[in-house]
Amino acid sequence: MKKLTGFILLLVLALALAACGTKKEESGNGSTADNGDKEKTEETKKLVVGASNVPHAVILEEAQPILEEKGIELEIVPFQDYILPNKNLDQGQLDANYFQHIPYLEAQKKEFGYDFVNAGGIHIEPIGIYSKKHKKLENLPQGAEIIMSSSVADHGRALSMLEAKGLIKLKEGIDKTTATVDDITENSKKLKFKTDIEAALLTQVYEKNEGDAVLINSNYAIDAGLNPMEDAIEIEDSESPYVNVIAVNAGDENREEIKTLVEVLRSEKIQDFIKSEYKGAVVPVSE
Repeated sequence: MKKLTGFILLLVLALALAACGTKKEESGNGSTADNGDKEKTEETKKLVVGASNVPHAVILEEAQPILEEKGIELEIVPFQDYILPNKNLDQGQLDANYFQHIPYLEAQKKEFGYDFVNAGGIHIEPIGIYSKKHKKLENLPQGAEIIMSSSVADHGRALSMLEAKGLIKLKEGIDKTTATVDDITENSKKLKFKTDIEAALLTQVYEKNEGDAVLINSNYAIDAGLNPMEDAIEIEDSESPYVNVIAVNAGDENREEIKTLVEVLRSEKIQDFIKSEYKGAVVPVSE
């Protein structure tokens, strides 16, 4: 009887120890899985960036695998206009946007009170003047109609090209990046300016052969199948001050993932891609 009682006690003790071991093991496995998920979450950071379809979104797509290697998941949100990317950034729906040049960014900040900063310049899109009626800008006839977008921030670019060709003169001493048609002091050919067309519609205006010349932003021109270097009758040179930038809310320029995004977009690999893909229609910058 004593032997049986002793055997039962040993069996109970063995089962109790086995149960404790199993519980500990399960607890250990659960902890390891939790830590793994936590480490994965901490290692991978997500960036949501708004961009124009071409070339901005295309360039970002090329940068995605490089950013992934650096622990950054890049989500690209495409836009067809120049208004919503800044509204969405201001409302916190985006971490950054990549579609606008510096004069436009400054004009938007002034008009809407956005607290944005330039986190870094990436490329220049030399803007072009297109015409189905004339092969050279200087051949424009008396009273020719020049069609520009409703974005005043782009007007100075077109007017500067017209001035360089001797077709108009602008006020002395003004900042030509902010020039408007009201700053024209001489207009010997009595050129007429139509400035109420949305930028995204300018390629359609050109294809319909409206006006004598149409000013088209390179991103829209490329998206419509035009080659700015071949199809434009006049195009900005590479010294253009209209650098396209990564824009973020003030303070976010110091986030490591934003800094990494800019570094990758300025990397030799991405710059080589831009040069190869767009052959001068988009010019990369490094600062």
